[in-house]
Amino acid sequence: MSTEPMQLAAPSGLMSLALFLVAVAVLAMLAGGFWLGNRVKYRESLRPRPEEQPKLPPGGAVHEVRENRESEEIPLMPKGGRPLTPYELSNQQTRPSASTDRPRWSQGSSGSFGGGGLGAH
Repeated sequence: MSTEPMQLAAPSGLMSLALFLVAVAVLAMLAGGFWLGNRVKYRESLRPRPEEQPKLPPGGAVHEVRENRESEEIPLMPKGGRPLTPYELSNQQTRPSASTDRPRWSQGSSGSFGGGGLGAH
């Protein structure tokens, strides 16, 4: 066994210096971030003045319209023919539905997969 006393002060001082340098580096990065943010902010265009703000239409605010929509039917495959590919189908348009009943989920179902409901029984 050695009779020399253990030197704990040297590693402790080195650790303190390392932590101080890390803290200074973090503060320098934060200051650089604020500096860069201000440079970007000053290059942006000015805010619009009150007279340049959007105005309501003459008829007042536009309100939501609720209606049920029905999609167009997909053309039937001719007998002995091949099915249509998605590229051969046109954009499927919708039209207003004559029904005013809102579609509902089945009783006891939350309407979403894994939503915690018991599901349809």
